This record gives sequence, C-alpha cells and structure tokens, in this order.
Amino acid sequence: MKAVGGLSRRIIRSMVALALVTTLLALLGSYAFYTVWFLLAPNSFPGPDSPGNWLPTPLEWGWMALTVVVALGAAILFALKLSKPIVTPLNAVAESLRQVAQGNLSVRAGFDAQSRGEAAQLVHDFNAMAERLERMENERRFWNAAIAHELRTPVTVLRGRLQGLTEGVFEPAPALFRSLLTQVEGLGRLIEDLRLLGLAENGRLELRQELTELEAEVTAVVRAIKPSLQEAGFAVSCQVDAQPVLCDPVRMRQALLALLENALRHAVPGPLRVEVRTSPGRCHLLVEDCGPGVPESLATHIFGAFQRGETHGQGSGLGLAVVQAIARAHGGDVICRPSTLGGTAFDLHWSV
Repeated sequence: MKAVGGLSRRIIRSMVALALVTTLLALLGSYAFYTVWFLLAPNSFPGPDSPGNWLPTPLEWGWMALTVVVALGAAILFALKLSKPIVTPLNAVAESLRQVAQGNLSVRAGFDAQSRGEAAQLVHDFNAMAERLERMENERRFWNAAIAHELRTPVTVLRGRLQGLTEGVFEPAPALFRSLLTQVEGLGRLIEDLRLLGLAENGRLELRQELTELEAEVTAVVRAIKPSLQEAGFAVSCQVDAQPVLCDPVRMRQALLALLENALRHAVPGPLRVEVRTSPGRCHLLVEDCGPGVPESLATHIFGAFQRGETHGQGSGLGLAVVQAIARAHGGDVICRPSTLGGTAFDLHWSV
C-alpha cells in the first residue's frame, strides 16, 4: 500500500495533465487548423484587410466547436479514470457500513488494484474495524454462554440441596452445610475472577506494589494448599530467593494459588516445584510439574478465559487467565513451556 498522500498527489497530477492537454489542444490545434486552411484554400483564407475579419468564419466556428467537444471528452475520460479508484472503495465502504448497521459484522469492503493512497487506507481501516467488532461480538457471546454454564452447576446444586432441606428430604448435618459452603465459596471465587478479568480488560486493575519478601508469601500459599496437594500425591518443593522485590503481594499470592490449583487439577501426581528467582531488573515465579504436559497447539491460547486442558478438571477455566492479567498488570507476562521435570512450567515474570 502506498503512503498516505498518494491520492492527493494523483489528483493534482491529473488536474495538471488535464489543463496541459486542454491548453496544448487549443494552441497547437489552432496552428494546425490555420496551416491546413492556408495550404488547401489560400484564396478563402481571411487576411488582415478582409471585411469583418474580427468575426469568426463558419469554418472557424466549426473548429472551435470541435475543439470544445474534444476537450470535454478528454475531461470526461480523465474524470472517469480518476474517480473510479476513489468512488469504488467509497461505495464499497458505504455499502458495508449499511450492512454493519443491520447487524452483519462479517461483511468486508473490497477494492480493486487501482485503489491506492487514502482510499485504500480507508478500506483497510474499515475492514480492521469490522474484524475487531466481529471478534468482540463473538467474545461477548462466548463469555455469556460460558458464564451461564459456570454459574448453572453450583446454583443448581444449591437450589437442590436447599429445596431438599426445606421439604425434609435431607437432614440438617454439618457435612451438608460444608457442601453448601463449598458451593458458595466456588461462586464467590468465580465472581471475583470475573471481576478481576473485567478490570484488567478495561485497564483499571489497580495494584498496591511494595517491596515484598516473596519467600514469606510463597510459604504461606504453599502451606495453605499443601494438604490438598499431598492428599493428591504431590511432593511440593520450594526454592525462593530472599531478595525483596517490588510487586503487589496480594495479587502474587492469588496468581501462585491459581497456578498450584491448576497443577492440582491437571498434573499427574509427583514432584511439584515452586521457584522464585531474581536477575538484574527481572523476577521469575515458576511452577513446574512432572506431566502430562500441555500440547503445543493448546499452549498458544491456554491463558484465554474458559480454556481447559484435555483433562477438563473441575475448575472454571479462569485461573490461568487471572494469572496472565496479574502478570500484565505488573508490566510482565506469563508463558507456558516444557518443564525440566518432564511436564509443564508456568513462568510468571515481571520487571523489578
């Protein structure tokens, strides 16, 4: 695509060429006309002493009419040639806009090879806008369906248990109340994850960064989830640099807990390593498991909301999306790569 301004230059060149052609046609044509007249009919050629020589002869009137017709024809040809690469993409964009207004977000404006400069840039920008609108609409529908699906299960369980209590089907017991509390806590986690992702998407996720001893934060998180990990057959080990780093400790605890819960749901029992290492200007928080690993086709979009691995687990599919949102809010990112233990390593890194 040519640089912006090419269309303006083309219009200027076309107008200059049209004016030049018209001037040359009038000037050179007049010389040619009188030369031919003088050579073919010198007796009828008007001289300076001819009576009424200030008025054009019929032959001269005919020549001027022919010159005007030819000039108008040239102007029309120039206009058609110039207007096509301008009007065609504008009409395509106008028609596409009408379809977008009617709800057809899959429409794209087309343009031919003659379209260039600002006209081609307009079509390109419109197609980019339509593509983004379509993607946003698809994401909205996906989110609505996914949220409804995630909320339906715990709400159905709660309604069934509470209805059973009301009708006397279930006897009030601590185990039943613990089950209800677990469902409520799951709903609370889901709502909080959705809120965090919404804030991150709008650029409004606020951090309270401070110099943090990550060793204490990591130890607290691992201690809280360690019974569940040990019960599932995981052997957790921690290796943390003692150097304080700048971060939001609450968000980092949240990210680490999400990574460990992800391992609990999807990794095979075995060694599970948590590591924090710092380098000049960089801090890495890693969680590595021993398998089964993440397929390469899934690793590219595993951090999308409501994405699940092949084992599908019991999670909401928001945990890794939350980790990515927290990492990017810190000015960093998180990647998924093969682990030295034979499974998957999640590397959350940010600048310090």
